[in-house]
Amino acid sequence: MCGITGTVSWNGLPESSIVDEMMLVLNHRGPDDSGVYRDSNAVLGHKRLSIIDLSPAGRQPMSNEDETLWSVFNGEIYNFMEIRNNLEGRGHKFKSKTDSEVLVHLYEEYKEKMPRKPEKISSFYL
Repeated sequence: MCGITGTVSWNGLPESSIVDEMMLVLNHRGPDDSGVYRDSNAVLGHKRLSIIDLSPAGRQPMSNEDETLWSVFNGEIYNFMEIRNNLEGRGHKFKSKTDSEVLVHLYEEYKEKMPRKPEKISSFYL
């Protein structure tokens, strides 16, 4: 099971050192890899236990094509190939074979409606 962590600040730079400390505590959750994304509003951390797409392309935090959206995820999306194929048909470009990457593209496509079942996807389950 992967480990995820993060912090957000809308009134100044987020406290990066807190995420670094949390990542150390999560070492046992992700023995295969780790990654951190930092910007002026958020810090996201991920400790990876590689299960799907063991390549470096499956590394998290995961972004969309132009790196305007980022996510960390722990779990499994059982029908991610169906979702991915649907999104590719709508023009989305994927760089990995992971189930995690569909999340940033789903959000890019559906925004706040993402958690609901989109009409264009026949069986969308998260």
